[in-house]
Amino acid sequence: MTLTGNCLCGAVTVTAQAEATPRLRACHCDMCRRHTSGMFVSIETDSATFEGPAQSFRSSEWAERGFCGTCGSTLWYGTVADSARHLSAGLFDNAGGGEMKIEFFVDQCPQGYALSGSHRKMTAAETATLFGGAQ
Repeated sequence: MTLTGNCLCGAVTVTAQAEATPRLRACHCDMCRRHTSGMFVSIETDSATFEGPAQSFRSSEWAERGFCGTCGSTLWYGTVADSARHLSAGLFDNAGGGEMKIEFFVDQCPQGYALSGSHRKMTAAETATLFGGAQ
């Protein structure tokens, strides 16, 4: 399925390929919360192209964060080693029709909110183990 979306101001557009019901992932780590002012929800895509003033910030040894150079909208979380980009679900209408499948750093989720559902929920330690020690 082809998804099309854009940032808040429309200066950056994105076209992505995804499954018919894409998987959504939420992250509650400190960096994601500071970058988005809440959890970062990404949508799993097979490929994506961006047009417009997309920029990135190297937020750690292994990761970068993409944003619109005009309005500052969050575009992606990327891993440097494999050049993977985990796109912001908010770029797409109705989060691309995706379904929540996993939460990372659930033990760092602020008390003020929580996601319901029976999806997988991983602690910081479990997330670090999954990604080889990355936090």
